[in-house]
Amino acid sequence: MVPRQPGLGVLSPQASRLEVWGDPIAHSRSPQLHAAAYAVLGLDWTYGRRRVDEASFGGELAGLDDAWRGLSLTMPLKGVAFAAAASHDRRAELTGAVNTLLLDPEGARGFNTDVGGIVRALADDGVTEVPRARIVGAGATATSALIALSELGARDVDVVARRPAAVEPLAALGRELGISVAATSFATSVHDDVPLTIATLPGDAPVTDAAADALAGSGGLLLDVVYGHWPTALSAAWERAGGAARSGLGMLLHQALLQIRIFRHGTPDAPLDREAEALAAMRRALEEPAAA
Repeated sequence: MVPRQPGLGVLSPQASRLEVWGDPIAHSRSPQLHAAAYAVLGLDWTYGRRRVDEASFGGELAGLDDAWRGLSLTMPLKGVAFAAAASHDRRAELTGAVNTLLLDPEGARGFNTDVGGIVRALADDGVTEVPRARIVGAGATATSALIALSELGARDVDVVARRPAAVEPLAALGRELGISVAATSFATSVHDDVPLTIATLPGDAPVTDAAADALAGSGGLLLDVVYGHWPTALSAAWERAGGAARSGLGMLLHQALLQIRIFRHGTPDAPLDREAEALAAMRRALEEPAAA
């Protein structure tokens, strides 16, 4: 029997509704992933999508009844979801971002599965340890990337950003984690070699060919968290340089699996029954065309 997390209330058997919320949300592949896993696991749950912005989040959350088990949150809701949660896991505490809410009777519990999604996606490529790395972008997802790199043993991380001042919160977090974080401009034409680059820019973010090529020439494996806009300017540069580039679909896959663990057991650390089969079904779902 899987132990439940301390303080976790007993969810009603009728708590079978789940959704992903965000704005925009029509592009989300999460409903396909979750439905594929639920079918394998024999879970009589439904998982939909709803367009919700920051202004409407509180009212929408307050309107949920005990038929609801949990929510997945995407941009721009990870901050307001953090504020709404009565408790947080360590990854959520470190990032200040929640992408998973378990609607516990004792108060919504917040989790960040983006960090684990990055770690597990990199493991698919054989990357289980990395001493140094580069992050492109200094927004909210960069924080999850930095935590993931910490868990992989990184001690030196270069953050490429348009404004060096934007890197300071990451540098402060790095000091807490024992990581030296350096800020680099997109205008830099020569970068030190790193074995791994994690790109956290929006898919349509403008990046000049010169800047992208400079990063690709020294960037090692690229994990670009984008999956809705592909190829990106950076992945195209990696292709020109003959390097390996991975989209965010692997991260999406693994963070969704961790969410299902939470919705099933109350913790991302307890494996599911038939987990390997569920994961295989989720991979196949990603190969299918995105649902309209």
